[in-house]
Amino acid sequence: MGPMAEMTVEERIHEAIEQLTSAERRAARGLLANYPMLGLAPVAEFAKQAGASPATVLRFIARLGFKSYPDFQRALRDELQARTQSPLQRSRNRPRQESGNFLTAFAAQLAANISATASRIPQAEFDSACRRLADTRRACHLAGGRFTDALAAYMEAHLRLVRPGVRRLDGRMAARVDQLLDVKAGDTAILFDMRRYDPEMLDTAKLMRDRRAFVVLITDEWISPAARFAKVVLPCRVSIDRTWDANTAMFALVEALIARTTELAWPTASQRISANE
Repeated sequence: MGPMAEMTVEERIHEAIEQLTSAERRAARGLLANYPMLGLAPVAEFAKQAGASPATVLRFIARLGFKSYPDFQRALRDELQARTQSPLQRSRNRPRQESGNFLTAFAAQLAANISATASRIPQAEFDSACRRLADTRRACHLAGGRFTDALAAYMEAHLRLVRPGVRRLDGRMAARVDQLLDVKAGDTAILFDMRRYDPEMLDTAKLMRDRRAFVVLITDEWISPAARFAKVVLPCRVSIDRTWDANTAMFALVEALIARTTELAWPTASQRISANE
């Protein structure tokens, strides 16, 4: 099984987008704007809503590595099933008893997730996120969900030492909406969302886009629906075939973003770190 076969459809699109023709990109953007539901429609409906011809849609599907439209739709249905699995469902799908050193095997899975994440995030996407974070003229707003808000808090704590204008949004949507009134065009938003996706994060991403913020989404390999409102999408491998997903690769990405941003913003960062100490 090749690397493409292990990727989600959305990961394949982000991998191939720069090599697509302008017509194929219309099909790609149409699918990303209504992902994955548009891909589950008949090819004629897909083409109509994406503003492309049926032949272009089929060429686009082939460029993603699928032999046929039914194969493409089968992959989307498999993704939908994986996206919505609860921890209890995942627990039923794995063996109850295992031999050998559990900690060593578990650590190997985490290391593999970090490696897969680093290899599949385009360098241009990572660099774009870091440059935005290092631009101290633009305020930075962070928000996460039930399990990822801790990552947003960790990132906020570091960025506040490196640059001014960093704020984490309130976990309550009513208070968050009030905070969004202060978001200005050109500000940077770092949003975290992983399966099972938080509807409030989708609303937050849309509101950020409406206020013309530059949205960076840190998500899992199935990619949150909030991606349709993001300028940069950084997918992390979280599945380890266990009851719980593992945020280790997502945490490693946050560490990398902090490290690179500190380097890019060093004239400001060095003064703030010195003053703090």
